[in-house]
Amino acid sequence: MTSNKKRIRLSEIIGPAFYETHKLIDMGVIDEAVEAGGRASLKSSYVGTELVLQLLKHPDCHALVTRQVGDTMRDSVYAQILWAIDKLGLTAKFKCTQSPLQCTYTPTGQRILFRGLDDPQKIKSIKLPFGYIGILWFEEADQIKGGEDAVRNVQQSALRGGEFGLTFISFNPPAASRNWANRYAREERKGKRIHHSTYLQAPAAWLGPKFLAQAEYIKETQPTKYRHEYLGEVVGSGTQVFENLRLEPISQKTIRNFDTIENGVDWGWYPDPWAFNRCHYDAARKTLYIFDELTRLRTSNEETAKLVQQRIESWESVTADSAEMKSCADYRAFGILCREAVKGPGSVNQSMKWLQGLAAIVIDPHRCPDTAKEFSEYEYEVGRDGAVLPGYVDADNHHIDAVRYAVNRIWMRRGA
Repeated sequence: MTSNKKRIRLSEIIGPAFYETHKLIDMGVIDEAVEAGGRASLKSSYVGTELVLQLLKHPDCHALVTRQVGDTMRDSVYAQILWAIDKLGLTAKFKCTQSPLQCTYTPTGQRILFRGLDDPQKIKSIKLPFGYIGILWFEEADQIKGGEDAVRNVQQSALRGGEFGLTFISFNPPAASRNWANRYAREERKGKRIHHSTYLQAPAAWLGPKFLAQAEYIKETQPTKYRHEYLGEVVGSGTQVFENLRLEPISQKTIRNFDTIENGVDWGWYPDPWAFNRCHYDAARKTLYIFDELTRLRTSNEETAKLVQQRIESWESVTADSAEMKSCADYRAFGILCREAVKGPGSVNQSMKWLQGLAAIVIDPHRCPDTAKEFSEYEYEVGRDGAVLPGYVDADNHHIDAVRYAVNRIWMRRGA
């Protein structure tokens, strides 16, 4: 990309954290980029720049930029696109207007359109002089009412025709794990890149000493606020049960080095599922690793027993919910070393407190998506007055229960 004065280097515009995303998009490997991150992570400036670059690369397509509220677009995404056009040395080749809010690449007539999602009719009524909308950008996606369904509706309405299609979803992760955007950023699929960035990956000169000094001050005085706003971490809303959760890959090499494996089963049929988990407890580091799962509905004990046998070694035992003695006996009849979890008054509270007291619960979200979802979204119940109620909610906790059973004898032996 060149201007009249000098050759523009993308490294002067795009932060280092986004080089890989740019490369994968250019190679055609991904059709969706989910960019989540903290304050000043440069994600919005990157997406605005990438959008312009891809528009020029695909002369038959147009781009649509959206936010929940249309009135907020002129001073946010529109300004961001103007910045990208200027930095790329393309100002003379774009005609940008505020009424209507759009940018037109004059050599081809391609348009960058801006629409608020507060009026769906504005999306459906888009008319193009030629070609198709091939690029979508959902900015501040966590604020979108309707969440994933709303995004999908826009994609279905806008992305019609043409061979090229690319969607950007950018947001600062909200505190609550249950927010649709946080959930969406945990769901993997082929062609979808989920990427997290922070200001720590940005060149310091781009941010300036005042910003960096403020970030350090917040880090020292308000660490939770720092983690949420600057690092883009999902810190919870004060009602999360597991504050020691870490969602990260657990390599096969790491798993091979686990000297002990704990397996747990929570019985279920429908609508409650049958759940199975494999774990390793590192007592020296007080860390529990959860690296395998199975989830099934309407599946017989014989069929789930076969699934478990495919996952475990013949000498490994499985600890299951003792509420179904017959199911435990079925597993033993099918050749599994199945033992009933030892329960008693207060056992749920004791086992949950043991899990909460660990230094870390590490879950591989790729190997265990259902388990990661349950642990991430499990919260205390809140009363009408907003106060947190005592006890643990007995809902959406099937893998949590399977894990509790898996480590049943560990926490009981330690008198937790």
